[in-house]
Amino acid sequence: MPVPIRRLIVALTLSCVLIGGATACGGGGSGQDTATATQLAATPTPTTSAQKQRFAKTRFVANAGLAAGATYQWIVKPWKAGTFKKGAEGRRLALIKAGLAGAFAYNRLKAASKNAEGDPLLSKAVAPLAAGIAALKDLPAKLRSGDSTDSVVSSFDDIINKVKAAGKSAGAEVKDQVPSASQLSGG
Repeated sequence: MPVPIRRLIVALTLSCVLIGGATACGGGGSGQDTATATQLAATPTPTTSAQKQRFAKTRFVANAGLAAGATYQWIVKPWKAGTFKKGAEGRRLALIKAGLAGAFAYNRLKAASKNAEGDPLLSKAVAPLAAGIAALKDLPAKLRSGDSTDSVVSSFDDIINKVKAAGKSAGAEVKDQVPSASQLSGG
């Protein structure tokens, strides 16, 4: 059944009008105004410096707490129980979990360090720990392989305790928060 030419002309004209109208509504610019407005609406920002500092402390406490919880749950606790010793039952799985927890803790400590920059008192307290946090970068691999677990565990525990003390001295007390398995594996 052939389509009447009149219907084709109406459909083509209507399509051109719709496409032309949509293009004309773009504002003639590059679209950055719309993108900028969308970004500003999507990311709420604190308006006062007091709010910025409060959010910095809150984020610091959350990130440092997750790092502390992961370190205690999957590194310090199994180490104290002797699970990392050669021949111990479940050693391989415990070392893999400890390696993941170490990488997670390193990631959260770096984030906490960055959060601390938003608060003057907190940034002064945490600044001396930056080198210690950076030194943790290679330790998760050592945990997974089972190399020198005593020194690795003590390094993690020492840095976590220093971060907790720095937070407490700046009015941001850090409490252990054990991350879920999905948080741990997701980083």
